[in-house]
This record gives sequence, structure tokens and C-alpha cells, in this order.
Amino acid sequence: MSLDPIKIRHQFPALQRPEVYLDNPGGTQVAKHALDRVLEYLIENNANHDGVFATSRASDEMIARTRAAMADFLNAAGPEEILFGANMTTLTFHLARSLARRLQPGDTIVVTRLDHDANISPWLLLAEDRGCRVEWVDFNPQDGTLDLASFERALESKPKLVAFGLASNALGTVNPAIRLTELAHRAGALVFVDAVHYAPHGPIDVRAGGFDFLACSPYKFFGPHMGVLYGRRELLDDLFAYKVRPASDDLPTKFETGTQNHEAIAGLAGTLEYFEWLGREFGRDETAGLSGRYQGRALVYKQACAAIRPHENDLSLALLKALQDTPAATIYGLTDPARFNERVPTFAFRLPNLTPRRIAEEMDKDGLFVWDGNYYALEVTRRLGVEEQGGMVRVGAVHYNTRDEIARFGKSLARIAKL
Repeated sequence: MSLDPIKIRHQFPALQRPEVYLDNPGGTQVAKHALDRVLEYLIENNANHDGVFATSRASDEMIARTRAAMADFLNAAGPEEILFGANMTTLTFHLARSLARRLQPGDTIVVTRLDHDANISPWLLLAEDRGCRVEWVDFNPQDGTLDLASFERALESKPKLVAFGLASNALGTVNPAIRLTELAHRAGALVFVDAVHYAPHGPIDVRAGGFDFLACSPYKFFGPHMGVLYGRRELLDDLFAYKVRPASDDLPTKFETGTQNHEAIAGLAGTLEYFEWLGREFGRDETAGLSGRYQGRALVYKQACAAIRPHENDLSLALLKALQDTPAATIYGLTDPARFNERVPTFAFRLPNLTPRRIAEEMDKDGLFVWDGNYYALEVTRRLGVEEQGGMVRVGAVHYNTRDEIARFGKSLARIAKL
């Protein structure tokens, strides 16, 4: 069954506003399921961890349930492989500190120029601290895809760690993550995957991907501001954790420093309930071809994510047409519809004689929310030669956006291009 925009949008109270949210790559709007769970937690179960009294027990039970649900969402082997934290950046820096103990001077780390800086700077600083070498993987400026030859050359140095993203938060490119992981493992490296930008757009399977670590951010897939880190259990068991002395050495809390944001975790539980609703309402097992690989709640999550893709492909086509109908626009990234399985509906562009900030300000006047700048994908804007000119304008749709909203974007863009 195709997605019903009216039913979908009724699940998001913020969408009652008249403006158009195309700022989704910086953070999506929050599903009502998540809002309800935050309020419920703060009223009924607000307490700190590991108490013997009723609200603390209920709070801990909620966290355990959410961890198990998130494990199903990512198809992890178990809830002990799921860690919660403030955000992906903080979790990545924390993990990098622990991984540093495994690296020696002269070891190599591989990063890519297509990534968000949260999947670059932690590794650059680790390399600086430990005297490691850094190999950079380039991307193709013409279409925004990762340069696979450059990736393979980087692996010749037999790196200890390879970091890359599932999807570019600047250009929308989806990387061939399973293939990259296979190559990295063959070279003897651990693999860290940034799934922040991909998570609202498609299914993630950490076991099928063979990933060693993967990070994502619920506020990018219709939930609250927090971060989630997956790690293979045997790796997490072996790694040293930087923590206070009374804290447990047991997984998963071994790496969760201080008191967690319990209300955000409750909101994540609600977010995952929204995905369950989405999968049961619109998921099709026979078309998704998933029943032989997943069971129960994990299957429903994958059906939900599979149901999103056709609608988002339609939105990608509409966004591309709006941009191509504006002859002055320079579009960055993949523009071949036959290859849209290699991208998500996130587009970056520029107009001559207008800064990206000015374009974003003009779109705001028309009730459209878009981003400008580098979106922390600093190496992308540098490689494309636009960092010193204010970066690019970024428009990003998700499954709650509509064709009518994209048409509004096209009209606004046409007006602004004439300024």
C-alpha cells in the first residue's frame, strides 16, 4: 500500500503549521507517539537509575525496553550492543578515546571527504594524539559519489580503522556500505559507520552490513535530541571505558557516562512505536521481500522503512525537476533518475549572484525552511570549491513531505532566481 500523506501528517503535530519543512537533514519533526511518551515519562516515571522504589524501577524498565526495540530497529544481536548518549558526535568522540588505546604510532586511519565532520574530526584528533597516519578517500565532484578507486588505494596501507557514512548529509549520496565494509575487513580494519543521515530514509541492518560500529541520531528520524551507538558485543566487551569508578563494567551501561536523558529515551521508544504503526499500516511483506530475513518487530520496522522509499523517490524526482526548471541553478550530486537508488531526497544547489544565506532568507519569506552553509560537511564544500562563497543551499525531504510542498519550493526558487 502506498503512503497516505494525510494519515502520515496527522502523526506529526508540528505539520499543522503552514510552513514547509525542507530543513529535515538538520532534524526532522517529532512524531506524536514520541511526544506522548516524553510527557508520560516526566509525569509518571521520572527518576534516576537503579533505585529500589517504584518510579526508578519503572524508569529502568522503560530504558531496557527501548534498548531492545532499538536493537530490533538496527537488527543488532541484542540490546547490550546499543548505547545511548547525548548525540552522535559525543558518542563518537567517546568511542574514539577508547579505541585510541588499541592504536600505535604509525598505524593508519581512513576517513572520507564526503562525510560530516563528526565522522572525521574524532579520528583526526585520535591520529594526532597517537601519532597515527590519516589516509583520505576522495569523492567525485561531478556526481557526489565516493571514489572507489581512492578507497581501495587507501586500504593498501592496511589501516586499523575505516570510517565512512551510509549517506552524505550534504549531497544525499548513499554509499555502497556493505561493499566498503567487506573491503575494509579484508584489509584488517575495524569499520565505523555514520548512519545519521540515512536513518530516516531506509532500513539499516548492522549484522547484514557486517559493521563493527554504527551511530545514528533519533532527532534525525522523527524523535528527540539524543544519540545512539551500536557496537559489536565482543568489541565493546574488550574496549576500555572512560567512566567514573563506581559505574558498572557491564554492557551496555559500561560506556554510558553520567545520568542519561531519560525523557529523550522515552521519546525514542515512542518514535519506534511510530515506525511500528507505519510498518503495519503501509508495509508490504511480499513486495519488500523481508519475511525470510526478519521476524516480529524487526520485520515490521524493515517493512516501514521499505515503504518509505518509493514515496521518497517520487519526492526526489520532484525536487530535481524544480531545480532543473531553474536554469540558473547549479545542482551538486547525483542527477540521473536511473541512479536514484544511490541517493536520498537531499539536494544541494547554488544560484549565481546570490549567497546561499540570502536564498535561505528569501525562502523563509515564502514559508519554506531550508539550510545554507556547509552543514558540518566541511570537506564537501571545500572539495567543491564553495566553502569561501558561503557553501550551498540544502533542501531535504522526508516521507511526511508532499508533492504540493515541492511545488511551493519550485515557485519560490523561480521567484528568487529573478532577483
